[in-house]
Formats: sequence, C-alpha cells, structure tokens
Amino acid sequence: MADAATAQTGQPSSIARHAGVVGLAVMASRVLGLVRDQVFAVLFGAGLQYDAFLTAFRIPNLLRDLFAEGALSAAFVTTFSQVLEAKGKEAAARLSNRVATAMVLIVAVISILAWLGAPAIVGWLAPGFFAVPGKAELTIYLTRIMIPFLLLIAMAAQAMGILNANHHFAVPSLASAFFNVGSIVGGLLLGVWLAPWLGITAIEGMAYGTLIGGFLQFAVQWPSLRRLGYRYRPMFSLADPGLRQIASLMGPAIIGVAAVQINVFVNTNFASAIVDPRTAQIANGPVSWLGYAFRFMQFPIGVFGIAVATATLPAIARSAGRGRLDEFRQTLTHSLTLTFLLCVPSAFGLVVLGRPIIALIFEHGKFTAFDTLQTADALAAYAVGLAGYAAVKVLSPAFYALKDARTPMFVSVGSIIVNYVMNSLLVQRYGHVGLALSTSTVALVNFALLLVFMRRKIGRIEGRYLLRSVLKICLASFVMALCAWLVNWRIGAQLPFTGFPLRAIQVPGALAAAARSFYFLCRWLGVKELDDAVSAIGGQVLKRLGRRPTSSNLSSD
Repeated sequence: MADAATAQTGQPSSIARHAGVVGLAVMASRVLGLVRDQVFAVLFGAGLQYDAFLTAFRIPNLLRDLFAEGALSAAFVTTFSQVLEAKGKEAAARLSNRVATAMVLIVAVISILAWLGAPAIVGWLAPGFFAVPGKAELTIYLTRIMIPFLLLIAMAAQAMGILNANHHFAVPSLASAFFNVGSIVGGLLLGVWLAPWLGITAIEGMAYGTLIGGFLQFAVQWPSLRRLGYRYRPMFSLADPGLRQIASLMGPAIIGVAAVQINVFVNTNFASAIVDPRTAQIANGPVSWLGYAFRFMQFPIGVFGIAVATATLPAIARSAGRGRLDEFRQTLTHSLTLTFLLCVPSAFGLVVLGRPIIALIFEHGKFTAFDTLQTADALAAYAVGLAGYAAVKVLSPAFYALKDARTPMFVSVGSIIVNYVMNSLLVQRYGHVGLALSTSTVALVNFALLLVFMRRKIGRIEGRYLLRSVLKICLASFVMALCAWLVNWRIGAQLPFTGFPLRAIQVPGALAAAARSFYFLCRWLGVKELDDAVSAIGGQVLKRLGRRPTSSNLSSD
C-alpha cells in the first residue's frame, strides 16, 4: 500500500478509533471472564464437574454460532447497513423487526428440540464421558438448564448488529461484560450462598447464573436501541427483500460456521476419550485444561481481532455497496495489518509467559500446579494460530460484504478434513496439547486460503505491504519475547520468595518490559499502523480518564 493511502483515507483511522472503543469494552469483558473462570477454578478445579459444565455450555454455544452471533451477525449487519444507507432508518427498522420475529420463532423451535435431544447430543459430542460414572448424566442435566441461553444471546446479537450499523460500538461490546457479571453474581448467589435453601449444587447454580448473564447481555442494550428510535413490533414477511438477502447469506454462512462447529465437536469428542497415562483410564481434566487455556486466547482475539472486525464490517459493507473497491481494499488491508500488529506479539507473549500468568490467576483452591502445567502447554499450542484465528474474524465478514458467503463456507468445510487429519496424527502422541495444535493449524490454513481467494476476488490486496509489515512485526515480537523471558527469569532469580508473591511481581514486570520493548522496536522498524493502534487505545483510555489525548500523551510510552 502506498504510504499516503492510509494517511489520506479517513476510513482506516476511523476503523482504528472504533476498534479502540470496542477493544477497551471487550477487554473489560475478558477481565470479567477471567474472574468468572477463577471462580470455577477455585470451586471445581479441572476435573469432572468443570468438564461437564464446559461441554454442556458448548451445546448452546454451538447453536449460537450456527444461528445467532456467527451467521446471523455477519449477514444481518451487512444487509442492515446497506438498507440503512440506501433506504433510510424506517426501512431498516422494519427489516430488524421482521428478522427478530423470524429469529424468535426459529430459535425457540431449535431450543425445544435441543432440550429433548440432549442425551443424544452429549453422546455424540463426548462419548468418553459415559465411561466415567455420573459424568454424562451431569452434562445432560446442565445442558438442559442452559439451553434457553440460545434465545437470549440471539436477541442480544441482533441488538448488537443494529447498534454497530449505527456506529454505536461501546455499549454492545460492553454487553458481554454484563453477561460475565450476571454469570458470576447469579452463579455464586444461587450455587453457593442460597444453595442450602434451594437444594441445588454449586455447579447447578453456575449453570442458572449463565441464564442470568444472557438476559443481562440483551437487556443492557435496550436503552441505546430506544434512544435511536428502534422499537420491536412483531412483523413477519417472507417477501421482504432484505430478509431474503439475509437468508441467502446465512445459508452458506451456517454451513461454514457448521464446519467450524464440527471441528469443535471432533475436538471435544477426542478430548472426552483421552486416557490418563498415570492411571490408564479416561482422564478427567483435558476438556477443562483446553477451556482454561482458550480463555487466555480469547483476550487478544476479542480485544484485538473481534474489535477490529466489528469496526471494519459496517465500513467495508458501505464501500462494497457503493462500488468503491479501492476504499474497500485499503480498509481491509489496514485492518489485517492492525490485527497482526496486536495479535502476533500477544502470541509470543503467551508462549513465553503462559505458565506464570496461569499460575498467578488460576492456581488457587482446587486448581493444582499440575493443572497449571497442562493448561500452559495447551496455551502455547493455541498461541501458534492466534494471529490466523483473529485475521479470519476480519476476512470472513469481508466476503459477506461482497455478497459472497460461499467462499468462507467452502474454506470452512475444507477445514474439517485438515482438523480431523491433524487430530488423528497428534492426539495419541500429545494428548490435549495435540488438539490445541490442530486448532492452530486449521486457523492458519483458513486464513491463508481466505486471503488467496480475496485477492482473486478484488484483484489485489496490497500483499507486499502486508508481508513487509508482518515480517517487521514478527521481528519485533521475537525480540520482545526475549526481553520478557529475561526479565521474568531475573526477577525469579533475585527475589528470595516463591509462589503467589513472586508471580505477582514477575508477571507485571515482564509484561511491562514486553510492551515497552515492542513499542520502541516497531517505532524503529517503521510499522505505520503503530500510531493508529496507540491513538485508538490510548486515546480511549485518556477520554475515560477525563483528559483529551494529545500527541505527547500518546507517544510518552
């Protein structure tokens, strides 16, 4: 990309600014998500109950990705943005009401079927659980408790789409933080404090807390929708062209997302049957270790990857609707570079500092040092594909903006083969770590294929600029990782104590050294997106502290 392209185009800087808003909101959600996982770690550790909870929650999550946040979000935001641009707010409001009515009817039927079929679903998803007394039964019971979460999250996803299309990013991004608050407070209230009077166990209480969190995630967006003038009115019309476009985009999108969920299904299936070499029996823990590890992956994916993708989609949808391919191309390339700038160093950091970070946050209560080691190994394997995973979040919706849902579908379907082959090769030798490495391989292959197909679709994608930027970012990240490792090692060697007090000093010290070294290395190497990233994130922080961002404020790091 020409140097002036980004500087002179208002849209890329707007993407970074909106991504900064979303990133900070998602960061709050991810921090609360870590707190939620801390509660699980203290109460249940990594064993039978948490394995059962994660698998049970994965079932409504699977349906959510198929019919709500995944396929619906991309198709709805693209179509809603174009209708809003071309026909105005009144037509867009009618479209949203018709989509909401159809969605409630469809998701309600799916939820009932999933509730009735829970035993069969658990049997397909985690057959190994039936070899452990009580594990499958608990998973089925928790699944039925959490099935209504699907309808709540589907309504929250549509509300988020409407607000994003109207350039309101903070509130919908903060909505997931309210999910975590509701899950934590509601779960502890029902499962710990009121459990003796209610006659339920702690894990049941946490399942009911999930429903409370889902309701809050939807309800917190109501005031913003009302201020924009959107009111829900039951409407149903299959003749609406916007509804038909959403359905046409969702069809291939559902197949594409289904392919991703098949990979999740296959991974859970493998994980449920992993044998503990110490006992030669089905292990309790692999599903939990993978779940805890992926929580740390969700930080950079959510704060950076999804934030950039959320801010990018409305902009490129408008560019595609106007036929401005140059603007589309520049915005997409800028967004991909920004994603790599933020996610590549995160991946290096998670590999180097994963073990002390996990020990600092989770190694309390029933979560043991052995659990820390197993989780850290899984996290290192997941980190290999972090940048690819986040970049797919940007690239896939870009195809929807071009009214092409088939290409991501075919790529996702092809990933099923890659995932199964990699699992078969890796899981027997490396156990749950092999499953995490297989997931990373799939993410990188998906990204590479989507990038190739996007280049063919729009003629070019500023590949040389993107490659130069990524190489600079990788070099800076490698040196940053060395600095972080050295600081972590030196602090451990110098201080006379161990355990939590040592980690509480090691982790912040190493992270501070990593951030500072990466910033100056990228500045020295001339990574142009650095200013946008710092301005977006730093500017939003300063705004919330009541100060106006200035160039001196933002460059003093």
